[in-house]
Amino acid sequence: MDYGIFNRLIGREVHQPFWGTRTEHIVGVAGCLAITDHTSQALYTKIFQKELSFIKSPAAFVAHTFLFICSGVTLYCVGDAMLNPNHKDEDRWTVLKGEAYNSYVGANTAWFEPYVPVAVTKFAGPVLGSSWVGSALLPATLAYTTVKGVGWNDWGNSGLNELEKKLNGVEAE
Repeated sequence: MDYGIFNRLIGREVHQPFWGTRTEHIVGVAGCLAITDHTSQALYTKIFQKELSFIKSPAAFVAHTFLFICSGVTLYCVGDAMLNPNHKDEDRWTVLKGEAYNSYVGANTAWFEPYVPVAVTKFAGPVLGSSWVGSALLPATLAYTTVKGVGWNDWGNSGLNELEKKLNGVEAE
């Protein structure tokens, strides 16, 4: 995989240090999701004078899940479209429209995320269900998988950039 400047740590070629790499995606998406998640929860608390909780307000929590994921991934797409030097200036609006649409389509699949810890608790017990793995890592990983898998249709080229194709011996198109 192309982790940009971090490829040097594992002895791999670096095409670009940040833009267009997995590092840009990981840092950018995670940062934007953290911002929108915390903002959404803070607004809910301020408006309704109670903490947002799946147990106490399941419908509101499911709506929050869609809204923070959709807005967070879209926020990342805005930053990428505006700041990524790999996009031509005349293509930035087109890139943004396509990626924002993909964010919306993919975010519609993440409705199940709040139910994952409940299912883990039921099948593996309350210790695992309330652990970081059962209540945070697994739900987020599964949600990412569906959002990315449904929203972004890059299966034809395996979602690889040119350096990743070279590193993996895949012919460029």
